[in-house]
Formats: sequence, structure tokens, C-alpha cells
Amino acid sequence: MEAGIQPVEQALLGGGQVDAGDADLGKSEFLSPCLQLLKQPLRALKMHPRHHTVHRAILATHTLPWPDEAACEAAAARLAQQLATQPALRDGFIALDGPLGAGKTTFVRHLLRALGVQGRIKSPTFAVLEPHEGTGAAQGLAISHFDFYRFDDPREWLDAGFRDLFAAPGLKLAEWPQKAGALLLPADLTLHIEPAPTDAEPDARRVRAEAGTPRGVALLEAWT
Repeated sequence: MEAGIQPVEQALLGGGQVDAGDADLGKSEFLSPCLQLLKQPLRALKMHPRHHTVHRAILATHTLPWPDEAACEAAAARLAQQLATQPALRDGFIALDGPLGAGKTTFVRHLLRALGVQGRIKSPTFAVLEPHEGTGAAQGLAISHFDFYRFDDPREWLDAGFRDLFAAPGLKLAEWPQKAGALLLPADLTLHIEPAPTDAEPDARRVRAEAGTPRGVALLEAWT
């Protein structure tokens, strides 16, 4: 596996299929390996997001070994520690990309638990947004978990008022960010998660973390 943080120049924010997630952490995706604010003319927004390719700069990248869900949970705990204890990182935007069953929602749930979120953690697949608040070391941290898979038109982003929410303080976690098209701010950190099963590690994932902003670089360096 690639070791250390590697500087790079350009990236393509990829797509995938629906990842509905599970109702709670007891039923995990790992059990089955299987955007800049509005600056465009309205005519550009009429393009279906499935056909809208957005190029983003990548300032640094790092590959993370996740041989099983325990490694995913440990990685989430390390990231939560940085988010909870470093004020400059608490308002970050983390995007998650990957196919069905890759483990995007599972990782988010582990991260939310590590940030002290209590009670049932629902997938935002149907609601689009699930708000949370951290406790313990992350006391008072507002957390917004998005799933944009069901967006059929980027203008839904404006209608839902998400532009103001992304401009407000708090941590933003977004699955299927490409569905919001160019209306979405560049992510500080993007996690590309793909199943990579082997005979020895049937639940293994291949994870590539990409920093798209200076804050993302700081977060990646602190995390890894």
C-alpha cells in the first residue's frame, strides 16, 4: 500500500450507486463486501448531475489500510479525536465516495459515535440530512450528515437551503457529494472507499484520502 502523504495536482470526483446504509451500527455494510458555491449561469444548472463532471484540486493524498471493520472503527476514532480537539478542524467538510456496500455510512456512524453522538443514528438516504451534536470532547459541535443520492437536479440544493448550512459553523459529512454538482463547496477531505476483499481479508477496503483545501491537508496530516 502507498505510505505517507503524497502531493498531487488534479482529481476527478467520482460517482457510484446508491448506498442506503443500515438502521444502526449493529447491521454493518462491512458484512457484505460487494463543489464551489453557485457561480454558474442557470442554464448550467439544468444539466443532470449524473452527467456533470466536476474537477477538484487535490493538495495531498494518503492510502489507509482497512483490512476489516475494526480498522474502519479505529480510523474513525482517530479522526474524531482530531476533530474534537483542534478548533481549526471542527468546521471541516468531509465527503465520502464509493459504490454500494463500500462502507461510507458505516464509517460515518463510527465517527459520530466517537464524537459522542448518542441514541440511534439513522441514515439520511431518504431525509437527505440528519443533524447531530457532539458530546464529551466534542461538546457543542454541530454535525450535519448528508446523503445527496436522491438529488435529481442541483437546484434542489438551493431550494433546501443547504448553502447557508454549509456556510455555518459545524462539521459537514456528505455521501454522494457529486449529486449536488458544482454548487457544493470543495471538500476539505474526500474519502474514496472501495471493497477490496481477499481470501485472508474478506472484509478489506481500499481507502484513499484526498485533501482538497489547506484545512484538509492539516486534517490529513493530523489524522494519519
